[in-house]
Amino acid sequence: MKHLALVLFSAVIALSACSTAPEPRIGPDGKPMPQVYRISRTDTAQIQYRMMDAVNALRSARGLNGVSMDARLTAAAATHSRDMSVQNRPWHFGSDGSSPLDRVLRAGYQGTLRGENISETYETELETLAAWMEQPDTRDVVLDPQATDMGFAYFQEPNGKIWWTLVTGRAVPAT
Repeated sequence: MKHLALVLFSAVIALSACSTAPEPRIGPDGKPMPQVYRISRTDTAQIQYRMMDAVNALRSARGLNGVSMDARLTAAAATHSRDMSVQNRPWHFGSDGSSPLDRVLRAGYQGTLRGENISETYETELETLAAWMEQPDTRDVVLDPQATDMGFAYFQEPNGKIWWTLVTGRAVPAT
């Protein structure tokens, strides 16, 4: 009986070694096609704090203070992410003509707007942050030494496209 179990176990191991992982689909540029990153509503807080942790790690590596998550900046970011989807274009102006400054004021943020990064992509939040770090203007928003707060939100369309918005601000000093 032990011999039969050993033979069956060996056969299962041998057969599992024969299976191969599916080959990634290759695009016309010769690179693997991106996979759709599906976000569950229950993942929102984890995604936001994972982004804040990543931003703070980058800031710390440059000798900068970290930023704190601000609910009002996050509300402004969420509004803009959804609005970019409605407009079907990534840009800093709302469908009502609002600017990033208008949106943070509407959300009740008392500090000073420092910057806004936006993205239209199928990539994860950390892949998006990496792309922002490759461009001087968006990297400057992430690494702004004057920033003390951040808001971060997204809107995902049914097809999987994600509209990301990161907003930074400087809190009003306590008196």
